Amino acid sequence: MLSSISVAIEEVHRSLLRVSPGGLRVFILATAACVVTVVPHAKLVAAEPDARPNIVLIMADDLGFSDLGCYGSEIETPNLDALAAKGLRFSQFYNTAKCHSSRVSLLTGLYCDQAGGASLSRGATIAEVMTRAGYSASMVGKWHLSKQPTDFGFERYWGHLSGATNFFTGDDTFRLNGEPWVVPKMLNGRPFYTTHAITDFALGFLDEATASDKPFLLYTAFNAPHYPLQAPRVEVLKYNGRYDAGWDALRKSRHQRQIASGLLPRKWKLSPRPEHIPAWKSLTDDERVWEADRMEVFAAMVDVLDQNVGRLVKHLKDKGLYENTLILFCSDNGACPFERTRGKNLKPWDPESYWTYDASWAHAGNTPFRLYKQNQHEGGISSPMIAHWPNGLKTKPGSVTDQPGHLIDFMATFIDLAGADYPSEIGERKVDPLQGKSLLPIFRDETRQGHEQLYFHFGSDRALRQGPWKLVSAKLGKWELYNLDEDRTELDDLSKKHPERVAAMSAEWFRVAKDVERLGGKGLAPIGRKVKELNFRGKSASGTSKKRTKKK
Repeated sequence: MLSSISVAIEEVHRSLLRVSPGGLRVFILATAACVVTVVPHAKLVAAEPDARPNIVLIMADDLGFSDLGCYGSEIETPNLDALAAKGLRFSQFYNTAKCHSSRVSLLTGLYCDQAGGASLSRGATIAEVMTRAGYSASMVGKWHLSKQPTDFGFERYWGHLSGATNFFTGDDTFRLNGEPWVVPKMLNGRPFYTTHAITDFALGFLDEATASDKPFLLYTAFNAPHYPLQAPRVEVLKYNGRYDAGWDALRKSRHQRQIASGLLPRKWKLSPRPEHIPAWKSLTDDERVWEADRMEVFAAMVDVLDQNVGRLVKHLKDKGLYENTLILFCSDNGACPFERTRGKNLKPWDPESYWTYDASWAHAGNTPFRLYKQNQHEGGISSPMIAHWPNGLKTKPGSVTDQPGHLIDFMATFIDLAGADYPSEIGERKVDPLQGKSLLPIFRDETRQGHEQLYFHFGSDRALRQGPWKLVSAKLGKWELYNLDEDRTELDDLSKKHPERVAAMSAEWFRVAKDVERLGGKGLAPIGRKVKELNFRGKSASGTSKKRTKKK
């Protein structure tokens, strides 16, 4: 009898340990002097299901502000457009302008160097915080930081640790739950392609998570559409001829759609084509063929990414999880201007190919803004951001908010959703104070008490935003000052009209850089007196300019 009682007590104990903190019910077992009163045929009342939302956080890689249909693009993205149509779009959501630094901020709620950079030595991750609050946490896709996700609180992980990979053959950094994973030629009945594989494993992790009684966090970090520009042949040919009119026409049409949809106000003028980008009509016929070719591949990569978002959404619906799952979609930086093509003569569905596009198409990707990935002008740091949550979003379906947000805000938002605590230390890591602010008031259709300021830094590019005012410098060129309420495309530099504001905001930037981010040396180098001349347009490295992708 006593042994059976002991077994029963142990079983109750194990059950209690499985109850998540947010839905914890307090039970008291009276066991004085090991005397237990046994009630014959007594039934244990099960705890109520955890009502906290599941979270699916999706990040694209090198996706420009205008590269989704719901942000003005002609690329076919029906699944993300559907999330936007039933959810909320942000018109002023910010990243850090670079791959790894954005991932640090997304994970920790801190500025990149503040968190210790890629080492995360002064930050806690969303996985570490959420698992302590009773969530399960898994990740798929690109890591691009130190160690592995499983070293920072993620219970499940599949993906590549590298910053970029061959989409058809992968590389030697792929891992499954901390162990090396060899990329096969076939996966789940079709040729391996990284974007598809990311979703394959995401669906498997979702199934594992739903088998427990915990809410889950799934971080899905697609490598697409980061170079190399590689996509299955059928997807590339789908866009055959779509870009023959060139980048000048593309920017104008995207901008018109942005205004017509209510995403952007007409008063924000389209930034002009910079001098380092040639007019489309000035190119030779062969040059136009080549340039249109590579934009077709980029579009195909975005299209395939969208298809896989659709797979995730369908799986959530099939599992009955769709209504209470917060889906967030963002990008790590603006469109990429780096010309690094090798082998122009190879087709983009050949695993040996390595295409990129350059500033010319990136300028169109960042419509209507200036500059690109790595720069702290709006073209580098402005992301598409979609929030979708049937049970929790109180905004009108299809709404657009102009309240600014930032990747650092995800941590604070998740803490609110989970009823979690932000730690002062994780193991031997002492954690810096949280920089982000919860997005939940915006989700509730309220005016959020936003950031007093947002700080930006990568390499020799810098910026600070205070209310509508933005101070920005590219490559240590002189400070430029813009009123973003009136001029978010940064065309009218007001620095000469407001020298006192420039001085005050500059001093604040250096204060944050020194005291919060702990920069030193070159990171605190003085700003120059002139705007730097920037030239991001380069020549393709190798191969011929003969047509490759058109049907014969």
